Amino acid sequence: MDILKLRTLVILAAFLLLSSLSYTQTYNEAAGNWGEDLRSAFRESYKQEKAGKISKAIDALTKVYSDKNYEVNARLGYLSNLNKQYNESIYYYNVAIGLMPLSVEARLGLANPVAAIEDWTTLEKNYNDVLRIDPNNSQANYNLGMMYYYRADYAGALKYIEKTANMYPFDYYSVLMLGWTYYNLGKSREAEVLFNKVLCISPDDKSALEGLGLLKK
Repeated sequence: MDILKLRTLVILAAFLLLSSLSYTQTYNEAAGNWGEDLRSAFRESYKQEKAGKISKAIDALTKVYSDKNYEVNARLGYLSNLNKQYNESIYYYNVAIGLMPLSVEARLGLANPVAAIEDWTTLEKNYNDVLRIDPNNSQANYNLGMMYYYRADYAGALKYIEKTANMYPFDYYSVLMLGWTYYNLGKSREAEVLFNKVLCISPDDKSALEGLGLLKK
């Protein structure tokens, strides 16, 4: 074996060793403690939540808190929102997203405290972030569509609500709001069909009957 090839193999071996050590360190930091302490903390947290003691459910996890552990931060985001600690919830969800940038569940969780404090700009951005990861996410499409609807931007609303209704044609809310979106866009025939579909999902539905009544005027 010539010296150049030997030197190349030595350098490669050293690089692989350093990469392995780096990965192990990163993994351990990110994973945190996966021993009995963490499992016991989650067990206690679920127990306290079931008993309706949300503050104690939070306390159980803060004792083992790590900003390198996605699961702890995601659950603390959920519990803090449940406890109406919205700023804390937003913080934990953002930590979780930082740890797992492709997490749709953390972004959908984040939407709850953000909506509670009525930060509509951040909420819209959050739903758009979800759709960049998961373009067909029904919850993000529907809620983003509703944001446009309540701004009276019915063309904007149509893009999202129609997609949800196409994915879930027997979903009450999607079909109803698509009907109202078409109504406000002046598409009477489409609106009539959808309001009648709603009455198959929810017979005698007041909103659908109101829409049909308006179309007859």
